[in-house]
Amino acid sequence: MSAATTRALLVLLLAVTAPLVQGCMRGCSSSSPPVLVNTSMFNQPKYKAQAESRFFYDGKTMRQPVPNTIARGHLREDVALATGLGADGKPVASSPVESDEALLARGAERYGIYCQPCHDERGEGKGVLSERAKVPTANLLDPRIRALSDGEIFDTITNGKGLMAGYRYPIGAHDRWAIIAHVRDMQKKGVEMGAAK
Repeated sequence: MSAATTRALLVLLLAVTAPLVQGCMRGCSSSSPPVLVNTSMFNQPKYKAQAESRFFYDGKTMRQPVPNTIARGHLREDVALATGLGADGKPVASSPVESDEALLARGAERYGIYCQPCHDERGEGKGVLSERAKVPTANLLDPRIRALSDGEIFDTITNGKGLMAGYRYPIGAHDRWAIIAHVRDMQKKGVEMGAAK
């Protein structure tokens, strides 16, 4: 047998047996204990979650968080910024974020992603969902919406209203304020356009 033939047979044998060996290594039941290369990871002394502990007085292995612990990403230094509510618990009248060109640009971008499909690019409530599915959508230029405080609009974006879903998790608090700044800018331009007619 030539060297080329032997090499070809070895490659063929490897190609046939490799999937079989791998298949049995993953998911096949065995009465033998598993072969562990680094056993110290499995055999170290440790407590498992929800297990009983004789070390702690309450008998639990899971410890309570230290009082006043705040989960990462949940620190709310400015309550009005995070919730849209003032110290009295009522919606704030105006945005706690100062409006500038960068904020308006960010608001326009976020509006285009999250709001425009329903409210359309001018905010008149004639978006794709309204046209195709006849979903009733609020006209953001309506005097009733313009009369809402910024905190009330923030609450609507955060928690939703009617058929509108809440955007608490997809849109961060700062971006919600940016959207409100963009909406206020659209409303202002809509009033100016109406007065010019």
